[in-house]
Amino acid sequence: MIHSMTGYGEAARETDQGRLRAEIRTVNHRFFNARLRTPPGCERHHARIERWLKKSLPRGHVSYSLTLDPGDGAEPELLVDVERARAWATSLERLAAELRLDSRIGLDALIRLKGVVRSRESARPEIDIDEDDLREVTDEAARAAVRMRRAEGERLEADLLGVLAGMREELDRVEERAPERLVRERDRLSAAIQELLGDVPADPDRIAREIAHLAERWDINEEIVRLRSHMQLFEETLEGAGGAPVGKRLGFIMQEMHREANTIGAKANDARMAESVLSLKGGVERIREQLENVQ
Repeated sequence: MIHSMTGYGEAARETDQGRLRAEIRTVNHRFFNARLRTPPGCERHHARIERWLKKSLPRGHVSYSLTLDPGDGAEPELLVDVERARAWATSLERLAAELRLDSRIGLDALIRLKGVVRSRESARPEIDIDEDDLREVTDEAARAAVRMRRAEGERLEADLLGVLAGMREELDRVEERAPERLVRERDRLSAAIQELLGDVPADPDRIAREIAHLAERWDINEEIVRLRSHMQLFEETLEGAGGAPVGKRLGFIMQEMHREANTIGAKANDARMAESVLSLKGGVERIREQLENVQ
């Protein structure tokens, strides 16, 4: 089973300092990449948090948010810097006079200016969160994110297996059609030569040699065998992933599938085979898009 890189998880834990809450959001990324937001004083734990996250979420962009609610029930107190507000108002009034603008500075505009109003929470001193509490709430949130990534991975796997099944059907059509084009080309070549020669009989050995040359140049048996092998390996990798990061390996196999499909298309020389090859390439492109989100 594969895992998606899209996930969400949250967890909360009561501590001596208050209610500790962790929230994790993950999206696709080529490697593991973490962005942490924590209360003041938790910076010293960042390296540990990243190690814990990477253990559960080895690939993807991980946004981690940690908050601490003291739980005293009080509304956040707002601090107003009156001197800063007065300075802003004076500067803006001077600017309006300089530009000869009839503009009044309202309170709603003033409180939006930087530094005029802030929460006391932002001025709260650094806190010391117990490492065990931090580890527990982080791991619980990560497990929730993993569950969501696993569920999304099941849907991705079902879609990818469906695409592979469709590609196998198209490849069967290509393999079935391949010998017919040689017979058709032999008849076309014989008729063209006979038309040019008129009553002079054509040399059957020469025609046979030309057909043999075309058969060698148009032979796609090796490409079909390799493409089937790549699809089988792709399916085995999907089903045997067990939650491990396999996205990059699947991406490599997909590139090999694309290469073989291109070669078959170059050698097709047949309209119906070309249609099947287009379907094969469409399947590979759909796989490419889905793999963008596979861990």
